[in-house]
Amino acid sequence: MNDTLNQLLQQAGRIILGKEHTLRLSIACLLARGHLLIEDLPGVGKTTLAHVLGRLTGLHYQRIQFTSDLLPADIIGVSIYDRNQAVFQFHPGPIFSQLVLADEINRATPKAQSALLEAMEERQVTAEGETRPLPEPFFVIATQNPAHQIGTFPLPESQLDRFLMRVHLGYPDHRSERQLLAGEDRRGLVEKLKPCITREELHHWQQQVDQVYASDALLDYCQALLAFSRNNPRFHHGLSPRAGLGLLRSARAWALLDGRSQLLPEDIQAVLPAVAGHRLHSSGDTGADEGEAMAQYLLESVAVE
Repeated sequence: MNDTLNQLLQQAGRIILGKEHTLRLSIACLLARGHLLIEDLPGVGKTTLAHVLGRLTGLHYQRIQFTSDLLPADIIGVSIYDRNQAVFQFHPGPIFSQLVLADEINRATPKAQSALLEAMEERQVTAEGETRPLPEPFFVIATQNPAHQIGTFPLPESQLDRFLMRVHLGYPDHRSERQLLAGEDRRGLVEKLKPCITREELHHWQQQVDQVYASDALLDYCQALLAFSRNNPRFHHGLSPRAGLGLLRSARAWALLDGRSQLLPEDIQAVLPAVAGHRLHSSGDTGADEGEAMAQYLLESVAVE
């Protein structure tokens, strides 16, 4: 792994203890130019992880706390009448940042959630009839609580599909939790973090992701996974072409983090649960957390040839 990317992972690992796989997925998501959804119980470090990624990348970021009374204008911005010039001046909202931390996104109403749809897909927003481009690069890192918790509005499938990956943190292991309890407050440590990658370096590594070679056999494997999800009756619906492109791009970013310029089947297998877990549902609709189980079933059912 390149020294810059290795330092990025190490610095994040000093704050988020014992979650190297999740951190690698999160960084791979950013390298693949994707948006990241972090879903888990309150208090396990979702917002901390989002803040860590924001500070380490050195991007201009703003946090939006999603609540039930949040309005689309609170996200996009609003025009205010300027009496001196006798015109309406547009005041951009927090969406006009290179990295947006959407905290507890599923506590806002669907109307407020929809304000992110165009921004996440088109990298632009339309307000009052005028389309305005967003900064480059542009990432959304969103956190959400499990859907069964009180006061949540489940994200519709069209909104979920805008996220390249969904990751979970979970409870720390015994050793990591002991370090957490005996160590310095995480918020204080986050405040001390310095950027370890510049915007130019980030752009360089994003371009390198596209250069990771994928053989015809690897493309066949990727297509076989997509086809199985579409044709097997256990799946309510299959993975879309967008999901397939995201899977390949994420796998390339994972290979790059591993210091390789060629894709292996293990790269696809490593990222598939995070890329497909929020897009897959069983035909029996067995529960809110079924996606990861369906992704694992998909991996076990399709052989590498």
